[in-house]
Amino acid sequence: MPRPRRTRLVGCMPQAIYFKPAGVKMRQLNEVILSIEEFEAIRLKDFKSLSQEECAKKMGISQPTFHRLVLIARKKAADAIINGKALKIEGGNFKKY
Repeated sequence: MPRPRRTRLVGCMPQAIYFKPAGVKMRQLNEVILSIEEFEAIRLKDFKSLSQEECAKKMGISQPTFHRLVLIARKKAADAIINGKALKIEGGNFKKY
């Protein structure tokens, strides 16, 4: 049985939770789900320009775990942009700090 996931710390909730390509009806779109923790990883690393070590410390996780999290988040965001999918931010195992 796998070890339970640690609760990740999140400092900022998204102001908007849904992004979609302009001019495409909702029912025609596929969705990519970005968790709140993945959103936080992108916010800390790419928007705030913190080092991976600082980001991991803020989120209460190890640096390798943070690295995996930010890679997954970037891949999902790129998939939504390149393939014209909607991006929805929701869910996850987190606690606001």
